[in-house]
Amino acid sequence: MSGVQYPYEYAYETVAASQTAQVLGTAGAVGDYIHRLIITVGTSATSTVTLLDNSTSIPIMAATTAIGVYSIEINARSASGAWKVTTGAGATVMAIGKFSV
Repeated sequence: MSGVQYPYEYAYETVAASQTAQVLGTAGAVGDYIHRLIITVGTSATSTVTLLDNSTSIPIMAATTAIGVYSIEINARSASGAWKVTTGAGATVMAIGKFSV
């Protein structure tokens, strides 16, 4: 036994570039928890990332963000439905949280 503990039990889901409103989890639901977004920007001009709480749009990353990796703390529960992520052609996302399956 390694002795490693897993206190958070968060899942992750990847979102490829150029995705529109990709649902996090199988179906998503009110009360789903999103802990963090890790965003990799490969092309500054098309690096837009938007988080949606079902249909409520929350801009996270602007289209002119410098190339690099960004860790964005969210720490929120969904109020109106599935968490969804939209990415521009120059950004990918790893979403970490507890999503409905």
